[in-house]
Amino acid sequence: MQPTLLIRNAACVATMDDARRELADASILVRGNLIEAIGPAAELPTTADRVIDARRHVVIPGLVNTHHHMVQSLTRAIPGVQDAELFSWLRGLYPIWAGLRPEMVRISTQVAMAELLLSGCTTASDHLYIYPNGVRLDDSIEGAQAIGMRFTASRGSMSVGASAGGLPPDEVVEQEATILAETRRLIEAWHDAGHGSMLQVAVAPCSPFSVSRDLMRESAHLARSYGVRLHTHLAENDHDIAYTREKFNCTPAEYAQDLGWLGEDVWHAHCVKLDAHGIGLFAGSGTGVAHCPCSNMRLASGIAPIRRMLDAGVPVGLGVDGSASNDAGHLLNEARQAMLLARVGRALDPFGCDHGPGEMTVRDALALATRGGARVLGRAHDIGQIRPGYCADLALFRTDTLAMAGGAVHDPVGALLLCASPQADYTIVNGRAVVVEGRLATVELQPLVERHNALARQLAEAAR
Repeated sequence: MQPTLLIRNAACVATMDDARRELADASILVRGNLIEAIGPAAELPTTADRVIDARRHVVIPGLVNTHHHMVQSLTRAIPGVQDAELFSWLRGLYPIWAGLRPEMVRISTQVAMAELLLSGCTTASDHLYIYPNGVRLDDSIEGAQAIGMRFTASRGSMSVGASAGGLPPDEVVEQEATILAETRRLIEAWHDAGHGSMLQVAVAPCSPFSVSRDLMRESAHLARSYGVRLHTHLAENDHDIAYTREKFNCTPAEYAQDLGWLGEDVWHAHCVKLDAHGIGLFAGSGTGVAHCPCSNMRLASGIAPIRRMLDAGVPVGLGVDGSASNDAGHLLNEARQAMLLARVGRALDPFGCDHGPGEMTVRDALALATRGGARVLGRAHDIGQIRPGYCADLALFRTDTLAMAGGAVHDPVGALLLCASPQADYTIVNGRAVVVEGRLATVELQPLVERHNALARQLAEAAR
């Protein structure tokens, strides 16, 4: 008999289902790892194996993070790159990341995931593309399994070093045969394609300025032979555009098209500089975008044309991006920033569509953070919404806190993004409460942070 969980008498449930229903005084019944029923509290059971009294809570689907570099939590606020743009920022950090070791990857993954879980995020994709000193993607996977987060582990790679015209130093790139063999091993060892999967593997060469065109093509062939997804960085800033034009004589979207990197099984991070033709290619092929507003602002990359992408039909989700280019992992705040940045972008674009302040509404931004992210990760069928048959991934936020005072009484869903971004009171992943009353329930947080900080110092000092 599967255990049951009842979220009882919630002040508001924002389902994010196709009808975008928002239910007052509602309950959610979970059996095992799946949602069994949702509706008025008076119509659902009043008992279960576990009951959470949600009278002072707004409930939303677990948030979905479509792009992250979790090891970068070790290099937050590093002096020397705090005011740098993308390429100089990377050049400053590559030599530090060259000192990464397996424990650092495992611990930093758990720190990054703890921060996400406490923000109401239940699913995350991480893009690990540097593998020195015996580091393997398995180190991230083991960290995720211990903390209890739904995970898309993206096997990144870099194969073109500075001596061959790439951006990264030669010491941090790999041989392409090694990359492909290791990616194949990871898919066979870890990938689960089933409904409600807690772990999937994606194939993720890093960027046009760090891998060869051959590796991009071979990676696409490999991924499609196994039915897994493809991910990379694309069109992040002006230097990125200039590099692609100089080296390949095309735009980033044309580069992706030529290499087989368009399709419903592909998502690209950033796309800040995606032009109208590129938006059309993405929309026509169902290619997804991971929008990372805080990182794009931090690195002065620009404002991605998200409203235009959405209007064209491009699948868009949110990503907090690297912990050293955000420098945070609060996905609900990322949704708030996406909403605000879209409105600023409209004001700065006198030739754009006349959307005004409604360029990005609260519900638009919440959709990006939930069902939008689920679609981008190929999970629209089992996460991102509160509906029967979907995974029991839920985030509960108190409505009676200082941050929500005067907001939740009028619109509890709106207050989540318009007021100060709150921490989750409960975060439920696959039917399991991993955050309980604002505290992480799976890993003891303080010793984790202390070890993480010691490793962060060790990593930085070793590079001096």
